[in-house]
Parts: sequence; structure tokens; C-alpha cells
Amino acid sequence: MAYFEVLWHGEAIGDGGDLEEALQSYGLLDPLPPSWPEACAQPGAEPCVRRYASFDAFLDNDDELETIPVTAAMIEAALASAGAHHGQIGQAGGGGP
Repeated sequence: MAYFEVLWHGEAIGDGGDLEEALQSYGLLDPLPPSWPEACAQPGAEPCVRRYASFDAFLDNDDELETIPVTAAMIEAALASAGAHHGQIGQAGGGGP
């Protein structure tokens, strides 16, 4: 099963067992950006997700299978599906408020 690592400004900020769960990590940024389109357009933001073959591959520092560029729309959709409101998504890794 695939595993995903989330990056923001070149730093890992979260991970997850599926893409949607991983994208919800952006809701944990502090401070939360006032606008995802503006935040994603910042120099150096380069939001992306690295997909690994499995959690074990991630732990073993294997190379990622692909790097997925992340858009503001992808972040907004993932946060909305988690019931996010101003970055409060309940438990890290998904779930509702």
C-alpha cells in the first residue's frame, strides 16, 4: 500500500496512508495562511507530496515513486472533506472537528 509524505517550503510537514489524508496535513500549518492560492504562489512554497511504495519503503529511505505537485484547489478540497474550518481538522491524520 502506498504511503505519502507532504512538503511545504522544502520541509516535511506531514504524511498519510492515502493522498487525501496526507493533503489534510496542510491544515496543521501554523500560522494558517489566509488564502491557499496566495500561500501556494509564495516563492519557495512548492507544495508537493512524495509517494512511496509503502510505509516500510518510506522508513527505509527508499526513493519516492513520484512527486506530486499540489495545488491550492487540492488542499482546499482535502480540508473541506475533513470538515476543516480555519485549519482545525480535529485529530491529525483526518477525522472531523
